[in-house]
Amino acid sequence: MADRSFLDWPFFEERHRILADKLEEWSSANLNQLDHSDTDALCRKLVSALGETGFLEHSSTIDGTLDVRSLCIIRETLARHDGLADFSFAMQGLGTGAISLFGTDEQKQEWLTKTRSGKAISAFALTEPQSGSDVANSTMTATRDGEHYVLNGEKTWISNGGIADVYTLFARTGEAPGAKGLSAFILPANLDGFEISERLETIAPHPLATLRFENCRIPASSMIGKPGEGFKIAMSVLDVFRSTVGAAALGFARRALDEALKRVTTRHVQGSPLFDLQMVQGHIADMALDIDAAALLIYRAAWTKDSGAPRITREAAMAKLFATDQAQKIIDKAVQLHGGDGVRSGEIVESLYREIRALRIYEGASDVQKVIIARQTLGALQV
Repeated sequence: MADRSFLDWPFFEERHRILADKLEEWSSANLNQLDHSDTDALCRKLVSALGETGFLEHSSTIDGTLDVRSLCIIRETLARHDGLADFSFAMQGLGTGAISLFGTDEQKQEWLTKTRSGKAISAFALTEPQSGSDVANSTMTATRDGEHYVLNGEKTWISNGGIADVYTLFARTGEAPGAKGLSAFILPANLDGFEISERLETIAPHPLATLRFENCRIPASSMIGKPGEGFKIAMSVLDVFRSTVGAAALGFARRALDEALKRVTTRHVQGSPLFDLQMVQGHIADMALDIDAAALLIYRAAWTKDSGAPRITREAAMAKLFATDQAQKIIDKAVQLHGGDGVRSGEIVESLYREIRALRIYEGASDVQKVIIARQTLGALQV
């Protein structure tokens, strides 16, 4: 059982502890014997189940205020039990984050009621073939034509691509060069001129796809916010959800430590448990230390946002960078302590080893987070 003493930290209120207990009970009963042979089908099943239990109500908000601590607790808990369960929850939040924070009442009513109940699957379509972290360099266009916009271009590495019912899409509307010329749109999946051109396979299977648009018409009322606000909207959404990526990494790391502890206390070398070796004790100490340090950064960022900070760019970048990078090291140590079993297909630590790698890339790669932290630190000195 993973350490849960962190829930007594002053970052949390009683409602967070109640949520954590409820989710832990549900996850233990429902997530440990999942069939991963059909990724798309399992994602649909998980979204439906999370909607039925009410956990997806935390993924978006009608009043424009997201409880980031709850988002992090949910992602950490789900990731500790099953990576695809975490993914299914996370994308319901990220995919509708722009609608939650900037959508009209009509847009929220139409889509959030569906995604919060698990009756619709959402996706966040930002990345393009030539512009991953460099969002301002996006080239996909949305050209105004009367009461419609016409979409042309490609998006790629889109999570839930191919199974989503609704996409939050960012395209160039041309109000200004660079970042100030992007706008955000709500895109239902069943439109003429929109196709899934490629499904993408990765080391940890998730629904991913490349999207292609050719003269795809959408109503002007599909825009979220105002023309030219797309970059601001995208960054505001990532500002919230980057902390939760760190929380998912923390969940993976806690599971890795649990598995490592089982291994070193039950596996014997020359008549004694592995844990009796001081070198092994050093590995366990490093893992426990990095887990607590990551948790402090994650829940500091979440608490700061929930306390009313308009932006937590620096805090969220630190949380994501440290938690994901350290989780990679923690899981690697767990694999090493398992010896040959650590790389056996189907072992929990082997699965964690594949799951963690993508978190150091998506929603801003580790190197990008370092640039953000450096610029934010310098900016604070110049105020």
